[in-house]
Amino acid sequence: MIKKVLVANRGEIALRIFRTCRVMNIETVAVYTHVDRGALHVRYAEEAYCISDTPEDTSYLKPEKYIAIAKQTGAAIHPGYGFLSENADFARRCEEEGVVFIGPNADIIAKMGVKTEARKIMKEAGLPIVPGTEKPLKDIEEARAVSAEIGYPIMLKALAGGGGKGMRLVRSESELESSFRMSKSEAGNSFGNDAVYIEKYIEHPHHIEVQVLGDRYGNLIHLGDRECSIQRRNQKVIEESPSPFISAETRKKMTETAVVACKRIGYYSAGTLEFMVDKDQNFYFLEMNTRLQVEHSVTEECTGVDIVRDMILIASGSPLPYKQEEIEFRGAAIECRIYAEDPANNFMPSPGIIKVREVPEGRNVRLDSASYAGFEVSLHYDPMIAKICCWGRNRASAISNMTRALREYKVLGVKTTIPFHQRVLQNEAFIKGEYDTTFIDTRFDKEDLKVRQDSDPTVAVIAAVLRHYEQEKDAASRATTLPKVGESLWKYYGKLQMTANNY
Repeated sequence: MIKKVLVANRGEIALRIFRTCRVMNIETVAVYTHVDRGALHVRYAEEAYCISDTPEDTSYLKPEKYIAIAKQTGAAIHPGYGFLSENADFARRCEEEGVVFIGPNADIIAKMGVKTEARKIMKEAGLPIVPGTEKPLKDIEEARAVSAEIGYPIMLKALAGGGGKGMRLVRSESELESSFRMSKSEAGNSFGNDAVYIEKYIEHPHHIEVQVLGDRYGNLIHLGDRECSIQRRNQKVIEESPSPFISAETRKKMTETAVVACKRIGYYSAGTLEFMVDKDQNFYFLEMNTRLQVEHSVTEECTGVDIVRDMILIASGSPLPYKQEEIEFRGAAIECRIYAEDPANNFMPSPGIIKVREVPEGRNVRLDSASYAGFEVSLHYDPMIAKICCWGRNRASAISNMTRALREYKVLGVKTTIPFHQRVLQNEAFIKGEYDTTFIDTRFDKEDLKVRQDSDPTVAVIAAVLRHYEQEKDAASRATTLPKVGESLWKYYGKLQMTANNY
């Protein structure tokens, strides 16, 4: 049995894993940078180690340091999500050094990390696949030929990475060449790999996930589905379980085929299969995430399963503690991701110090967060400051509980996306469950979230800066070389704001 766990991550997810470890009487090891030395996950753990090489070093991409600390402390490593969670080389180095990696084996991570390879493997395992390329595109001429064959609209996607980077919707041949250059440029700068591939674009699609959990002995189950269609810039912002869109028949077929496919490839640990579902309930495999998902909490609330606990048990060599028929699906759960962004000003980043923080409490409310009054929302890391998850006996009850929780959650010192979530929960299409991935662009009333520049000169300056950024990025996409344009808007904003403050 694992006796100590090092989380190779920070913030909310590190704290969430530590909490399960504490329940299991497992000692915890935190890692941190100089910027994060006062972070809550550092204070919560029994041991903590600084990984910064210099005071200015803000990187958490330190695989060798994690392995060294794990060997020094006798800890297993849980990667959380993001950072090194789907880095096959890191998982392989852990295996080579005799450090337990709490996740699937390196070979599976590597295969599923290359999306074209994942499509090929899952197609052979019996999953339906969206028409597209099996290999990365060689050049624009191949892109034209493939697009003409499968028909527009098509989606250009980065071979490596995720988070919506490198993705471009192309509706006609006239858009293809510029979109192709832009997609390759963004992919190269974001992931160090500019390879892209093509998928047929499904109009008005739903983004549905299936959570699976397997052990090393061939036992594998699913934990239901999640609706993840409310997205902004190809990133999820609200998730719920179960999906209000798919039928019982589709749900049964999707979850059962997911289990069969994962058994065929010998998958173990927690994993998520992502599907695109069209208006006629046809579903197609998109990709597999070989890690813990941000939105895993809605699944936990609807099943009573602690996914982190089971990941640790599986990594320890234990079999799954239950069979499929023992999993009871009950009620509905909704999760809202709270970001330090200003929805009234085009979701402009809002770094700074949280001065006041009042959190929602009471029945059926779960808050996963590592922020507190006095916490500095840094430009160096993801601006998500909390996840609120609410459960109810049915979907209407879950929505009511979330509405109450959002009303109680108060943060002063930085702007947050709480008003945005409140507006979504009042939207008729959302209430009826009649939404897809185009919701924010087509069904959401954004009149009260428009840019307000006239009353605040600082806002006007920053808005101008952001326009300059987008213009520069667009120009770069048309360049013959690959310029450095993949920098985080969060960081870019900070640099330009500091420049503006000097005037």
